[in-house]
Amino acid sequence: MDLLLCAPYTIMLGIFQNNHRKAAHMLINYFRKIGMRRFVIMTTGNIFLGLGISIFKLSGLGNDPFSGMVMALSDLTHITYATFLLMVNAALFIYEAAAGRKLIGVGTLVNAFLLGYIVTFFYNTLLRVMGTPQQMIQRVITVLFGVVITSLGVSLYQYPNVGVAPYDSISLILVRKKPHVPYFRYRISTDAFCALICYLAGGIIGLGTLLSAFGLGPIVQFFNVHVSARLLDRERL
Repeated sequence: MDLLLCAPYTIMLGIFQNNHRKAAHMLINYFRKIGMRRFVIMTTGNIFLGLGISIFKLSGLGNDPFSGMVMALSDLTHITYATFLLMVNAALFIYEAAAGRKLIGVGTLVNAFLLGYIVTFFYNTLLRVMGTPQQMIQRVITVLFGVVITSLGVSLYQYPNVGVAPYDSISLILVRKKPHVPYFRYRISTDAFCALICYLAGGIIGLGTLLSAFGLGPIVQFFNVHVSARLLDRERL
């Protein structure tokens, strides 16, 4: 009788252990496929990206449309930025998983679930060490520095091609569904929507927003060629 009662639990335990081994095997194969160098470069990119976003915020001249929207809504709802970003990314991740599963990778998870905490850490550290810039020239220099750091972060995070952030995936999914519409139109539309929500929620739309919308692209491309590509080329040596 005892054996009969224990049998279902034994079977369930065996199934769990088997599934656990399969999941571990798949995870090991995935990291072997992408390579540790790509993972480290992507993670470093997210760290620089978090630092860049925190510098934008420190300048008080606006951030990129998506980050600005999340910051404005988090202030409005009295929810911490990291927590609110986590909530938004979780919702967008569901959409990405349903409509663009091939875009998901380890980079997606790192960006979606850790970036907010990285931004908060750097912002609090900079605020404690440097304080907020008071003069306009100081704020402009700060935001320009933020542009460079953010561009480096975007390049290092995206170039290894190990997963797309939930927000970035929206435009890629839409262009796959309707390829007759150029990608940049979808991206401009989503950024404009985020900027509008940011403004309506009382957020800052300023020089930082404009530089993020129109100035990051060329600098990201520069870092792609002169930094990210060279780091990944070493992987092939």
